[in-house]
Amino acid sequence: MSFAIPKMVKIRQTFEPGHIEEIERTTREQILSVGVSLKAGARVAIAVGSRGIANLDRIVKATVETIREMGGDPFIIPAMGSHGGATAEGQRQVLEGYGVTEEYIGAEIRSSMEVVSLPPGNLGHRVYMDRHAFEADATIVINRVKVHTDYHGTTESGLLKMCVIGLGKHAMALEIHRYGVYGLKELIPVTARHILQDSNIIMGIGIVENAYDQTAVIQAIRAEDLEREELKLLDFCRRHMPCLPVDKLDVLIVDQLGKDISGVGMDPNITGRMRIRGQQEPVRPNVSNIIALELTEGSHGNALGMGLADFITRRFYGQIDFEATYENVLTSTFTERGKMPIVAENARQAMTYALRTAGPINIPDARIIRIRNTLKLDEMYVSPAVLRELVLNDTDGNAGEMQEMFDGDGNIIPF
Repeated sequence: MSFAIPKMVKIRQTFEPGHIEEIERTTREQILSVGVSLKAGARVAIAVGSRGIANLDRIVKATVETIREMGGDPFIIPAMGSHGGATAEGQRQVLEGYGVTEEYIGAEIRSSMEVVSLPPGNLGHRVYMDRHAFEADATIVINRVKVHTDYHGTTESGLLKMCVIGLGKHAMALEIHRYGVYGLKELIPVTARHILQDSNIIMGIGIVENAYDQTAVIQAIRAEDLEREELKLLDFCRRHMPCLPVDKLDVLIVDQLGKDISGVGMDPNITGRMRIRGQQEPVRPNVSNIIALELTEGSHGNALGMGLADFITRRFYGQIDFEATYENVLTSTFTERGKMPIVAENARQAMTYALRTAGPINIPDARIIRIRNTLKLDEMYVSPAVLRELVLNDTDGNAGEMQEMFDGDGNIIPF
C-alpha cells in the first residue's frame, strides 16, 4: 500500500529560559555554603549516575576541585544500579561517554559492582552500598531531580533514589525492583532515610534543568536536609517541564531514544506511554502510534524503552545490545518496555506502517509530530492538521515552510 505522506513544518515552542551560565562558580559556592567540613586527606567518594545531564562533566569537575580545596581526597564512583550492562567496565564507559574521564575530571574513577550489606533495621528488605563509598570517609551524591518515568509520588527521580539504587549498585536495584512500583514509590524514601542516618553520605548536589535541557538549578544540600529540599526541587521541575503542544496525535516520530535521554529511553510524561502492568496509562497525550528511529550513542546499545514504541527502523535494530538491554529490563521487572516493536526497513516505511494502523483517518489530515527526543521540545515538526490547531490557539510558534520528511532512500531528513 502506498500513499502520499503529509509534508511537515518546523515550529518552535517558547519556554522559561532562565539558566545558569557560571557552572563551576555556582557549584563551588553551593558546596562551600552548606558548611560541611572535612579532615585533611579525607577520602571522599563522589557518586555520579548514568543520566545525560547538561554540564555534568563540568559540575563533577568543579565538585572534585572544591573538595580538594576543602582538604579532601576525592574520587569518582559510578552510581547507576544495573546500567552499563551491570558490569564495572560498562559503568565506567557510561561515565566516560558523558565526558567524566579521569583526565578531564582530575580524579580516579573506581568502578566496581562489589557492595557491602548495611544493617536493614526494621525495613524488611536488604540494604547495600558500593564498597568504595562505604570505605570512604565521606560520600557525595550528584543527580538531576526530575519527574519519574515509572510513577508519581512525593519524591521521584533524584538524590534519594541515587542514595538507594545508585549507590546500592545492581544488588540494590534487584532488591527494590522486585517489589515493582511499590518498591520505587514507597520503599525508596524510607530506605533513603535509613541509609542517610547510618552511612557516610554528607551531601547531595541536586540539579534541575529547564525545558531547553539547560542547567537551571545547582543546589548543594546537607544529608539531613536532602528529602525536604528535594521536594522543592521536584516541584520546580514539575512547573518547568516541557510538553507536546497538543493532546491527541495519530503518529509521534521520535528521532532518538536513549538512556541518556530518559531512564526508559523516552519520557512517558511526554509521550503518554507508561507500559507497566497494573499501572494506569497517562490521560494525555493520547498517541495512536509511536515511531523510534535510532538509539543514541550514549545508550551504549541499551534499548530499554523500545517497547514504548510501535515501530522502529532496521538501523535502530542494528544498534541494540540485547544483553545490556535485557539485564536492565529484567532488573526493572517492567518487561513490556523491553519488547520488540515492528521493524521497518527505513523511516518512510515505519511512517507508512504507522499511518496504516492509526485508525480510520484521512491521511492528509493525519495529526503527526516529529521530535528529536523527549528532552528537546523547543523545536519540532508538525503536520498541517496539527499546525491548524496551533494557529487556532495562537500557539504556532513561528512556523516555517512545509517540507518533505524523507529522502530518496526513505531515510528521515535531519533536523
